[in-house]
Amino acid sequence: MPDTPQRAEPQLLLTSLLGDYWYWRDEHIPSAALVRLLAEFGIGTDNARAAMRRLAAKGLLTTSRRGRTTAYGIPPRTSGVIVSRTRRMLTFGATAPDWDGQWTVVAFSVPEQEREVRTALRSRLRVLGFAALYDGLWVSPRDLAEPAIALLAELGIERGSVLRAAEVPGGPAAGGPAAAFDLEPLAQQYREFVERYESLPTHLTAGRVSPAEALRTRTELRVDWRAFPERDPDLPAVMLPPGWCRAEAQRLFLEIYDRLGPLAELRFRQVLAETDPELADLASHHDSARIAELYAELGGDQEHGDTPFERAVRARRLDDLRRGS
Repeated sequence: MPDTPQRAEPQLLLTSLLGDYWYWRDEHIPSAALVRLLAEFGIGTDNARAAMRRLAAKGLLTTSRRGRTTAYGIPPRTSGVIVSRTRRMLTFGATAPDWDGQWTVVAFSVPEQEREVRTALRSRLRVLGFAALYDGLWVSPRDLAEPAIALLAELGIERGSVLRAAEVPGGPAAGGPAAAFDLEPLAQQYREFVERYESLPTHLTAGRVSPAEALRTRTELRVDWRAFPERDPDLPAVMLPPGWCRAEAQRLFLEIYDRLGPLAELRFRQVLAETDPELADLASHHDSARIAELYAELGGDQEHGDTPFERAVRARRLDDLRRGS
């Protein structure tokens, strides 16, 4: 079995569990059952209940009460978001994007007295996928001109420019835009991910993984992998260093995630049945093939507003409820 990674936060564990085994469900799960599920990961009762309250306060969980029992569920509006984000997580890293040789460049000057604005700009540029070549010059090999312009306008930055440009050949080899991206720490993280999980398929084939181990490992695997799309700038293939093992890590993640699904679902049901056997029968897991089907059926990557995607989600939920699924 893989070495135990650094323990994830209870809120992240709980949203991962519900996203994996309780998506499409309107029913609420008693808090005692969620406490018991988080105990599988070594989370104590007080920390588990605090995580539920915080997620509810953020609008990421809905709450209901029956007598003295509090229960939590997934807001209906998040069902499509779960599908969209899970698909991105499952497909990220399979291939590297092509490149037209053009950079998006953001140049700006923010006065010292507006330090908070400058900090916010840098943070938001990182989220978009930019990196700092120099202090006031940030670059990305993607076409991010529109979101960059919108960001400057949102923060009220007047002394800023957004350009689409190509590097002039013959410049300093170590000083080009690619130097903004330090990939070695990320490359090491991918190598560590492979080393941590590479023996697991053999254990699975030999039948040496219990349902409890499957639930813990699949959830921890998901938490480990989901950080990569946030850290990885997803650079074009021509910019990747030799020995870049992201594709190997992605294939390993996908194989383990899919193969652990049935066993992990069994443990989720076992734990839930200790509190409510009828609810336990409603739990189900999804794998990469099922997420791809749902994503195509529901119309694509839309996460906000009354879009065709969200309307399809609502129609799908109604159909499921009519069938009693």
